[in-house]
Amino acid sequence: MSDAAQEFEFETALEQLEQLVNQMDSGQLTLEQSLQAFEQGVALTRRCQQTLSQAEQRVKLLVEQNGSSVE
Repeated sequence: MSDAAQEFEFETALEQLEQLVNQMDSGQLTLEQSLQAFEQGVALTRRCQQTLSQAEQRVKLLVEQNGSSVE
């Protein structure tokens, strides 16, 4: 998968999270809809965290390859 595709998915996931939060904050969802939105939000958050972790590892490798340390 290309870097652009990964970034697009990450940005899309963040937008979806924002939409879910706005829907839940509106108070117009039923309890069941709120639970479904929460479950989707948890899944999106995990995916975003994984993507960020992978990006962090790539940055560390790049910096280490250039003779600098990251702390």
